[in-house]
Amino acid sequence: MRRAVLPLAFLAACRCDAPPRVIDAGLPPCAELGGVRAGEATFYDPGQRGKCSFQQAPDELVAAMNRTDYGDAVACGACAEVEGPRGAVVVRVVDRCSGCGDGNLDLARAAFARIADLDAGRVPIRWRWVPCPVDGPLRYRFKDGSNPDWTALQVRNHRHAIARLDARLADGTWRTMARADYNYFVSAAGLGPGPYTFRITDVHGLVVQDVGIAAGDAVERAGLAQLPPCAAAPR
Repeated sequence: MRRAVLPLAFLAACRCDAPPRVIDAGLPPCAELGGVRAGEATFYDPGQRGKCSFQQAPDELVAAMNRTDYGDAVACGACAEVEGPRGAVVVRVVDRCSGCGDGNLDLARAAFARIADLDAGRVPIRWRWVPCPVDGPLRYRFKDGSNPDWTALQVRNHRHAIARLDARLADGTWRTMARADYNYFVSAAGLGPGPYTFRITDVHGLVVQDVGIAAGDAVERAGLAQLPPCAAAPR
């Protein structure tokens, strides 16, 4: 039976002072969001930082996503399996390709070479969203300049695309942080001095609550939990 995104009433009812845990809404198929897509792939040489504000090595298997599927940065850090004329490769989205048409991907040179000859330049592809092969817990990157009165936070090392980030304030209320298109969740009024409790909701409706995350400025903190896997998707 298909399980949809958790209702807000359920989220609000969680015990927010509990230890880090996963609130499991069932195991939705990983390819529910859009199914198998068709498009074209080109290739590029990634720099150290794309629109998603990640740092990556030039030889990583990464991709820039077309503007439609990039959305408000919801695609950032998510993984896609791409099938081309010569094979398949799993890539992680690190950038936005403003010139790519709907369904198209701009793959890193190393990734494109896994599915086609580089001389081809542009090839037809089929692709779908898949879980990222992550190790360890979620990680939280505090943007430079973050402080108790203005906080920008990025979620890293996540298994599925992130749909929402809520932070618990000192008075026990929750604040949904707005997502910027450069892939940081921002609280213009800050979150206070910390440590923080975060509630992460992925695009499948699965929720992780992480506690005890220390404040920071231009630093990355490890959480204690990871998003659970979802059910195997039909091919």
